Amino acid sequence: QVRPVESGGGSVPAGGSLRLSCAASGLTSTKATLAWFRQAPGKEREGVALGTSDGRTTYAGSVKGRFTISPDFRKNTLSLEMNSLLPEDTANYYCAASDWFVRLDPSEFKYWGQGTQVTVSS
Repeated sequence: QVRPVESGGGSVPAGGSLRLSCAASGLTSTKATLAWFRQAPGKEREGVALGTSDGRTTYAGSVKGRFTISPDFRKNTLSLEMNSLLPEDTANYYCAASDWFVRLDPSEFKYWGQGTQVTVSS
């Protein structure tokens, strides 16, 4: 059973930075995907970024150039460096894992963490 566990959320002013981390124990596939999603109150869950075990990364347009995803499939960990944060980045951030190569679409991920809150004040 794959169990992603997130850490690192918090509250920062606009323009600040935060780093999220995820440990995805139990991920054994050699063709795997780790990703970050987020969900704000009243909104649908949306993809933020993903990394695959063959070295590919994908970013949502809204975070490209501000966020950096760093997967490590030897340790099954995933980090998300978030810079130049905006109030609209406020959401609960979820780590997700798949034991196959998938797209940045929540319906394609089987394993989910509990989430960590990120709040950006204006």
